[in-house]
Amino acid sequence: MAELGSMVSRDRSTINRIKEEIAKVIVGQEDVVDGFMRALMANGHVLIEGVPGLAKTLMIRSLAKAIGCDFSRVQFTPDLLPTDIVGITAYDKQKGFYVVKGPIFSNLVLADEINRAPPKVQSALLECMQEKQATIGNRTFPMKQPFFVMATQNPLENLGTYPLPEAQMDRFMFKLNIGYPTLDNEEEILKKNISTRTFESFPLKAVTSPSKILTIQNDVQKIYIDKKIEKYIVKIVDATRHPDTYKITLGKYIEWGASPRASIGIFISAKAQALMSGKTFVIPEYVKKVVPDVLRHRLIINYEGQAEGITPNKVISEVLEKIEVP
Repeated sequence: MAELGSMVSRDRSTINRIKEEIAKVIVGQEDVVDGFMRALMANGHVLIEGVPGLAKTLMIRSLAKAIGCDFSRVQFTPDLLPTDIVGITAYDKQKGFYVVKGPIFSNLVLADEINRAPPKVQSALLECMQEKQATIGNRTFPMKQPFFVMATQNPLENLGTYPLPEAQMDRFMFKLNIGYPTLDNEEEILKKNISTRTFESFPLKAVTSPSKILTIQNDVQKIYIDKKIEKYIVKIVDATRHPDTYKITLGKYIEWGASPRASIGIFISAKAQALMSGKTFVIPEYVKKVVPDVLRHRLIINYEGQAEGITPNKVISEVLEKIEVP
């Protein structure tokens, strides 16, 4: 137990150093940065929604720099092809056929405005995320490790977009919403903004390495979770499928509940939250902390609920109130 405690302490110190580095560039948005870190440590991917200009690109670029990893950005457009992401097999008279790898072969990948690309392109990206490999021609290549995808959606525009199907949304461990900064934070942003400075001018340095991130991801699995907490997680997810059983008033607005992948996501990310909090075990508060991010994109609200302004967040809040804490 003492060995586990020292492991958690060491990992938490590394995570805090990463967050301190990111804070040199990103002003405020602590909850979103925590969500990023939690997903990375739980070896998941993130879908993030927010209006343009809220530093989503800068955030993942800063994270890549702080952990010493490669970074690539793909701007999704209606004319994008799967080969633009994955890569192609080319031919040269001297060396014959050879592979040109695409931008997906990076540690941290930003899929900017993923809903602007056709379904075939979205599927190519999501296959890489799920299988941790990509096929080019007749050869299969593994992704770099660690491999972390942050996809963004612009909630303002629907023209020329291809909404992600529910089954593909399910591949993302978290969906994070990024909001406007506070007045004080925005004043600081005026001084630190990337528009008048280059990214290289920020005093960012790598405080860890890809191999250390892989070690932390492995350490997350060692965090203890009690049987009672496991049952608590399963009940929360089950309440989205059978709301009447748990007397969920807003349950009538749920078209489809969450899949077993949601239970797995809560299970792993609650462990990551425990490690980030310096604990060797999961408590109900850590489960409550991660549930909204895991369930937000997995609850399908019916037309009646949409007409009445019922959001997944409102349903999740009631579920957490009604399910008895162990």
